[in-house]
This record gives sequence, structure tokens and C-alpha cells, in this order.
Amino acid sequence: MADPSAELARLRQEIDAVDAEIVALLNRRAAAVLRVGDLKRETGKSFYAPEREREVYERLARINTGPFPTEALHTVYREIISASLALEQPIQVAFFGPKASFTHQAAVQQFGSSATYVAARTIADVFDEVERGRVQYGVVPIENSTEGVVTHTLDMFLDSALKIFAEIQLVVHHDLLSVSGRIEDVQKIYSHPQAIAQCRLWLQKHMPNVPTVDVTSTSAAAQMVVDDPTAAAIASEVAGALYNLRPVARRIQDNPHNTTRFLVIAQKEPERGAADKTSLLFSIKDEVGILHRILGCFASRGVNVTKIESRPTKKRAWDYVFFLDVEGHKSDPRVAAALDELRHYTQFVKVLGSYPKARG
Repeated sequence: MADPSAELARLRQEIDAVDAEIVALLNRRAAAVLRVGDLKRETGKSFYAPEREREVYERLARINTGPFPTEALHTVYREIISASLALEQPIQVAFFGPKASFTHQAAVQQFGSSATYVAARTIADVFDEVERGRVQYGVVPIENSTEGVVTHTLDMFLDSALKIFAEIQLVVHHDLLSVSGRIEDVQKIYSHPQAIAQCRLWLQKHMPNVPTVDVTSTSAAAQMVVDDPTAAAIASEVAGALYNLRPVARRIQDNPHNTTRFLVIAQKEPERGAADKTSLLFSIKDEVGILHRILGCFASRGVNVTKIESRPTKKRAWDYVFFLDVEGHKSDPRVAAALDELRHYTQFVKVLGSYPKARG
């Protein structure tokens, strides 16, 4: 019978040898990345290429035979790619909210821990940081699967020349956090209005008489609770750990699959990828059946419209602008033809960008 101690020692030696191979291969990969960076400088291409990243993740998922989990492989490569980008060129990213906000978490999910992150107090400040060139990219929320669109982000696109560079989907879990973690100590609850709305049923059932207070972000709420033992915050587990708060209750969101979509904004668009989405804004002429004809521009060509949202322009009563997402790149013949026809029925059309669809 084999000696378990000897077998354990042998397996550890095997793991050490594999680790040495991994380190050597990572450095070999990094050398190739540095050469890629040189070629990008010569050709003027963007260092960050979300369409290329999507290809890498999809290829890894196809070739992975286990037992290492595919999602864990994605996490590992997120950091490998992040470190590689830092070798090519330091990446600076502005995000809405303080550290540990959901937008911050989405940014780290997209760019990894090797990027430099700049917290912005408002969504408008994120746009400003990118427009002034102080950072290359910004991350802002655009919609939630429970509460719908983030109107302030849509409004910013009306006057901004920035483009959508990528999108991020983040599964959002809300915890109720406080200093003591005791529900009987909670006399008021702070959070962002969207987070409060996403937990409405839980709050009505478990804390119907406790007032809620709107603040600028979930992480700001967590900060405020640190010095107030009578208050609780609806925020993320990450925020709770950062501010040393205890959970009163975990995962209190009404929808267990609660997901928020975020946009990466930049001064230019990414290169065309294999699975793209195009977003645009347009204002319609006031005619009977006009919206039906507009949607027909896409339907008649087999272009899938995945989202349509209307917003008042705030310039004239009952004047609306529409936000539309369609599958495909703006240079695809069917999408391009639909956009050309669309211009006949609208007062203006503004293409916000064609970019890789987020991993589902």
C-alpha cells in the first residue's frame, strides 16, 4: 500500500513543476503582448480591444475540458489580460460612485485589477473625465433588469460626442448592512433609489415602518452607516467588507437574477467584432404610424431590435427622443440600409456606437 505522505509529497512536487511551467508561459505570453503593443503604436490601433477579449474567452470556453471550471478560467484570464494591457499601456478608467459601488465592481470585472480607477461623484463627471482625456474609458450604468433604464445616462448621450465602446452585465446582489448587524437597531435605511426599488417587496415585508433615505450610491450609503449605529445601508457584500459592516440580511433583492447593464464610454469606437450590438438615438417626426414605420426599417431586413426606450427632450413639451439597441454592426449591410431608411422618418439620428455584446 502506497505511503500517503510520500504520495502527497510527490503530488506537491508535480504541482510545483506545473506552476513553474505556467510562469514561464505567462512570461512568453507577455513578450508577445509587448510586441503587439509596439505594432498597435505603429498602426494607431486602440490598445484595449473588447472584441478580441470576447474571442479569447469564447475560445478558452470551447477548449476547456475540465476539471478546472470555465467561469474560474475566465476570472484567471481577466487578470492575465489586465496585466497584459498594463504592459502595453496603462489603462485609466473613471466610474460612477465611490469605491465598492456596483459600477466600480463592473469596471473591475471588465478591466481587471491592473487598471487605474478614478471615482467620479456623478454620471456627468464620468463623461467629463473621458471627454477631457484625463482617462481613456468611463463606466456608467444604463439599465437594470428590474427597474429599467438609468435616465441620467441616456440624457448625457444627447449632448456628448462620446461613443459606446463596450457593455458589461453584472449580477447584482443587495445586502442590508449595519454596524451591529441587528435588525432591531435599524431606524432608517440609506441607499441609491434604484437599489431601494429593487428591494421594495423585501422591505415592505420585513421592515414596513422603517423609512428609507435616497443617497447618491450604494457605497456612499455604506460610508454613511459607519458612524450611525441606528442606520443600515442597502449595498453590496464588497461594500460591507470595505467598511467593516455586518449583514442584517443577505441578498434582499426581490429578483434573484437581478442584473444591471453598464456601458464603457470612450472617445472612439472599437474595431468590428464577430457579435456586435449598435445603439442609437433618434427623434421622430409627428406623423400617424411613424413609430411602426421606423421599426419596420429593421424588421423588413431581419435586424433584431433588442431595446427601445423613449425620453422627453426637455426642450419642448411632448417632444421625445428614442434610444434603440439593435443586433449587428453599423457597417453590416442590413443594419446600414436600415439606418439609411430611418433617416427619412426622423428629425435626427445619432449612432452612439457599435460594440461587442456582453457575455450572457
